[in-house]
Amino acid sequence: MSSVPETAAEARRLARQCCALWAFDEGTGETAALLISELVTNAVRHGRSHSIRVRIERPAPDRVRLAAVDKKRCSITLGRPSPENIGGRGLALVDALSDRWGVDLLPWGKRVWAEIRVKGQQ
Repeated sequence: MSSVPETAAEARRLARQCCALWAFDEGTGETAALLISELVTNAVRHGRSHSIRVRIERPAPDRVRLAAVDKKRCSITLGRPSPENIGGRGLALVDALSDRWGVDLLPWGKRVWAEIRVKGQQ
């Protein structure tokens, strides 16, 4: 995908579509859409790439894994922005909505991912 702000909307659409194909409830689709939107937005803003890779996977019957891959090889941490800052809360949102999240450093960049458990799935 292109590394432009509009990419987040396309990633949200893909997340909703995947969750619908997997017959997950609408709430799961919306949570997945919000998570991938935050991951993609960070990759677009900070990733130093002309393009990014979006991954939406089902690693287990009751899990959805979302990821954005970019070419900036660095670790990221959960920040604590001051109330005056209008940005910097994306990872806090990812942390709050996901069951787990992390960063995989790659030889040429990084993959930032989040997983959610789908309630009622086995």
